Amino acid sequence: MNLSTAEQLLVEQRVTNEAKSTAVAYLLWILFGGFGAHRFYIGRTGSGIAMIALLVIGFGTASVGIGALFIVALGVWLLADLFLIPGMIHHRAGRAAR
Repeated sequence: MNLSTAEQLLVEQRVTNEAKSTAVAYLLWILFGGFGAHRFYIGRTGSGIAMIALLVIGFGTASVGIGALFIVALGVWLLADLFLIPGMIHHRAGRAAR
């Protein structure tokens, strides 16, 4: 599909307007990472809900000893997100441009 210059500018403007801030995503990761707030912000609601589920199940089963496994899994996921956040934001911007 060939777009005119004006149409290309409109697409770029829309992508810029809908872009999520990497700084805000990292701030949410730092403050509310265990709740998946950074994933909700980026638009990955399903994985945000999964992070909340891991947190709740982890604390709910901590008294029987297996809760630590869920908390560790969440911690590993949060550590991975430290490096994945820029890519998730870039992917979202690419989807918006299409």
